[in-house]
Amino acid sequence: MADPWLTIIGIGEDGLAGLSEASRKALNEAETVFGGARHLALAGVGSRGRPWPVPFDADVVLSSRGRPTVVLASGDPFWHGAGAGLAEKLQTGEWTAHSAPSTFSLAAARLGWRLESAVCLGLHAAPFERLVPHLARGARIICLVRDGKAASDLAKWLSERGWGASAFWTLAALGGPRDSIQEHRADGFAGDPAGNLITVAVEAKGTHGMPHASGRPDDLFVHDGQITKRPVRALALSALAPRPGERLWDIGAGSGSISVEWALCGGTATAIEPREDRVANIRSNAAAFGLSHRITVVTGRAPEAVAALEAPDAVFIGGGLDIAMFDAIWSRLAPGTRLVAHSVTLETEALLGDLHQRHGGELMRVDIAYAGPLGRYRSWEAARPVVQWSTVR
Repeated sequence: MADPWLTIIGIGEDGLAGLSEASRKALNEAETVFGGARHLALAGVGSRGRPWPVPFDADVVLSSRGRPTVVLASGDPFWHGAGAGLAEKLQTGEWTAHSAPSTFSLAAARLGWRLESAVCLGLHAAPFERLVPHLARGARIICLVRDGKAASDLAKWLSERGWGASAFWTLAALGGPRDSIQEHRADGFAGDPAGNLITVAVEAKGTHGMPHASGRPDDLFVHDGQITKRPVRALALSALAPRPGERLWDIGAGSGSISVEWALCGGTATAIEPREDRVANIRSNAAAFGLSHRITVVTGRAPEAVAALEAPDAVFIGGGLDIAMFDAIWSRLAPGTRLVAHSVTLETEALLGDLHQRHGGELMRVDIAYAGPLGRYRSWEAARPVVQWSTVR
């Protein structure tokens, strides 16, 4: 197309005064202007304005394809905004964009924080558990939340989890004539500020937070004893070598601890488990770590349960492997896919030995013992040895 028909404009609380000349020109020429009610009022577009439908649906914009159209969004439309969702549905040349300073930038400027060191999260449509991996002493976090009630709920959520001593700022209408900033302690915040979107900034003070090394403590997970124990899990994750954006099949997932640790590295996981009670545990663990959007749970047994799944980048088989399962899964894997399998039985150990001989990789046996009481003394209590086979397709 010769000229873009859609212009995506970031608008701040200062309204038209803060827009560039190009943004104003696009607004003046637009037949239709989409945006939130607040954005439309700030821009003063009158009868040309079309409020976003609830729930949000980017497809309404496509009905104006080919005619001069503007979309208004808060600040930077491509940072927790509507910009990327729209651009994904358009061809190059159909749209142009004029961004304003993001809410995160404005908040950091008011607080005097280094924005590159702060964690920036959009929690207006996501659970507070998304904070869990980021909470650590001294961490600085800027969150977009839906409204004043959500800010109060977040303060309560932090306090209930040992972070009540955290400094807790509420910031509203940043960059406009009515902007405000108030500082509190999380456990002392009782306000329920009325009005529009609220930004919350947190400087975390409280417990130690969650460790970031693979092999997190077993007691962080809900389980019935069926869990890949911490040191063995660390070895498995090392061999699986997770990378952001990669997909894991976690077969015989048990508690889902492998899936959780994989997803904490930025990937997605499909946890496959036949028992309903353990499926419930996997869902609970995914929710507790704020990872329900990254972990899909499938109730069933492999290989049937993986028949319709997208091919993975890595596969973990925690138990129950037999040759029929292996052949069915191996045939689905693309070259370069990593596979890690564990065994605690002699029968599966023998199978892993055979597979190692046929397909190469690394085969190791892990013997772990823990110190425990023996009368007035201590002695080693051996856990069942685990055999781990890891290879690349």
